[in-house]
Amino acid sequence: MSAARGSVGVARRVNHQDHVSLIREGVVGGGKAWAELGSGTGAFTLALADLLPVGGSIISVDRDEGALREQSRALDGRFPGIEVQQLTADFSRPIQLPALDGVLMANSLHFIGDKLPALAWIRDALRADGRLVLVEYDTDHGNRWVPYPISASSWAKVARDAGFRETRRIASHPSRFLGSIYSAVSRR
Repeated sequence: MSAARGSVGVARRVNHQDHVSLIREGVVGGGKAWAELGSGTGAFTLALADLLPVGGSIISVDRDEGALREQSRALDGRFPGIEVQQLTADFSRPIQLPALDGVLMANSLHFIGDKLPALAWIRDALRADGRLVLVEYDTDHGNRWVPYPISASSWAKVARDAGFRETRRIASHPSRFLGSIYSAVSRR
């Protein structure tokens, strides 16, 4: 007898509602001006747009112009009350951004080996009490596709070392890759 997809112990493909659920608690009530770093084709950009209030804005940052074009098609007309600006850049180095209420990093921090320099400029881009919402694989052992993941327990220490406070895990979801993904929120 086989288990149904999505049941306990069997990871199913993550969908839009799962993305929203992973970040909801970190985003709702966290202001209107956000950036997503390493946004790719926009799965979490869509979730962020779904959660921001009307008049909200997202700066979607990725170094892959093709991924940003695909993201534009996915966003086209879907969230008329949210402004999305795309920026082709490598977030592992400082980027000039306006003061932000929040930054979302969903499955992107694991591409940076030495995380503290990037986290320093990200922290400085946040307004006082701004939020950093992280979505990451809950392991400290990577592979060639996810080279530098950071478990929730390791993230708490790295966030503190980077000058963030009040770091807490907010959600998790089984993953077909590397066991599970979690989300956490930290404050500047």
